[in-house]
Amino acid sequence: MPMKNLCSAVVLASLVVAAAPVYAAGWNPQGQTQQLEEAEATIAKFKSSDRGLDDYFKKAYGFAVFPSIGKGGFIFAGAFGRGLVYQQGKPIGRTSVAQASFGLQIGGQAFSEILFFKDQKALDHFKTGSAELSAQASAVVARDGAAAATSYDSNGVAVFVMIMGGAMLEASVGGQKFAYQPGLDE
Repeated sequence: MPMKNLCSAVVLASLVVAAAPVYAAGWNPQGQTQQLEEAEATIAKFKSSDRGLDDYFKKAYGFAVFPSIGKGGFIFAGAFGRGLVYQQGKPIGRTSVAQASFGLQIGGQAFSEILFFKDQKALDHFKTGSAELSAQASAVVARDGAAAATSYDSNGVAVFVMIMGGAMLEASVGGQKFAYQPGLDE
């Protein structure tokens, strides 16, 4: 297979991998009930992967849970996911995340992500819709013992991820941008 065709095939495959989760995240025929069930199942998976995360769930003022974020690309990559925002243990709104990155990268991946907000100030900043995580922010892979070695950043946010599938080889620069919508109505 000529190199040009191979590159085209890799780009096309990356776009398909990136677009499928984006399309699926926007299609929700079961509505609010399904989103709540997916969020609760994701929370349970995170808690079972690291018992120390239970303290984050108990002590954080709020958190945002993204059951599935799809990411893919070749040199340029993008990611997208939808989730719910909780304040003091109760769902209060919807959220979405978009990510763009540039650099040496290829592949596709799906992962779950939870952002914990230490206090009301951190959650209120997230709810303004201007919240971003830069390339310097570090997400911790949820596994036994990781929560004990992790703390909130200077903005009062702690980020944990759980890889669901796929593979992404990358050395890139990028960031995540979040949007927030109050309430749980469709």
